Amino acid sequence: MPQGIRDKVAIVGMGCSKFGERWDMEASDLMVEAYSEAIADAGIETRQIDAAWLATAIEEQHVGKSAVPLATALRLPYIPVTRVENFCASGTEAFRGAVYAVASGAADIALALGVEKLKDTGYGGLPQRGRGTLNNMTWPNLSAPGSFAQLAAAYRAKHDITAADLKQSMAHISVKSHDNGARNPKAHLRNRITIDTVLKAPMIAEPLGLYDCCGVSDGAACAIVTTPDIARGLGKHDLISVKAIQLAVSNGQEAQHNSWDGSYFATTRIAATRAYHEAGIQKPRDEIGLIEVHDCFSVTELVTMEDLHISPEGGAIRDVLDGFYDAAGTIPCQIDGGLKCFGHPIGASGLRMIYEMYLQMLGRAGERQRSDLPRIGLTHNLGGFPHQNVCSISIVGHLGT
Repeated sequence: MPQGIRDKVAIVGMGCSKFGERWDMEASDLMVEAYSEAIADAGIETRQIDAAWLATAIEEQHVGKSAVPLATALRLPYIPVTRVENFCASGTEAFRGAVYAVASGAADIALALGVEKLKDTGYGGLPQRGRGTLNNMTWPNLSAPGSFAQLAAAYRAKHDITAADLKQSMAHISVKSHDNGARNPKAHLRNRITIDTVLKAPMIAEPLGLYDCCGVSDGAACAIVTTPDIARGLGKHDLISVKAIQLAVSNGQEAQHNSWDGSYFATTRIAATRAYHEAGIQKPRDEIGLIEVHDCFSVTELVTMEDLHISPEGGAIRDVLDGFYDAAGTIPCQIDGGLKCFGHPIGASGLRMIYEMYLQMLGRAGERQRSDLPRIGLTHNLGGFPHQNVCSISIVGHLGT
């Protein structure tokens, strides 16, 4: 049986660029911006890095297909550099590579960096023509808003929820994210909105309106990881360690078999169960203090609360409206603004989520800092569509927790 990686790897440095429409920057500039913060935070030199992973999802738009742009931008010392891509989970995929390298002993210090430079290409986040037979058969008839609207319809039907209650809860999620993003100087969108604004916004795909949808951004995020012993040798004392990383990928059952009713994310339920086991978490609602989930649409966040086994099935709407996931709630979700407002440079998003956990746990999150420092945090990425996706989950926390 796999032994897992719990507490075998510590994060010693993290960095994140400002997200947004970075017209004045190339992808390499964004990499340097995030890396400069991370390397200064780690207190090491570039020559000490043994291996690196680069995540970028839409490579044809900016950096190309290889890992060379990362090695060039950072002047890495002729070390192994690997480019990875796994839809919107690409950033966590890079983090997984770096963490596994350290946990296995293949590297003492490893780097993970995710970047995307999309705004000046005109890319808006809609599917491109696929390269395989399966994608070519399905994507011309599918949009991201349309497929997640079907998720909303299935969830509503399964739990006998009124249209008004569903829209009210999704509006609360959007308002919460905008309020959180307004406190984040690195966020793409920093405008506060009201419930009325959300409910009266143009409809994109019923029941998803304009403010229920996230866009894409330019940005980069970076993590430097090592062993706890090496971290202590670098003078780090309050160590943030990796408790678990799990990845679950659709095998076709959701789209090709009627055992899935369309109201939840099968991959998230599986990845969450595995991650909790690896991290030694038995009661996530009681043990987790902070979460960042893949809020590509407000309904995604709503459904994910149940798939993570935090809200009971059919109970996420009540938790949302009760403020359970608000910044001042029991388990804040998207305290940095999330994909919706911090932004969504696809390859960087998973690492950006971990960056927020890291800051919050060390008490360095500024205006949005929780007064009670979280001990355990979870990040969740979902790449693809409800019926065909990849889900990654990372759990981090104070060493020994």
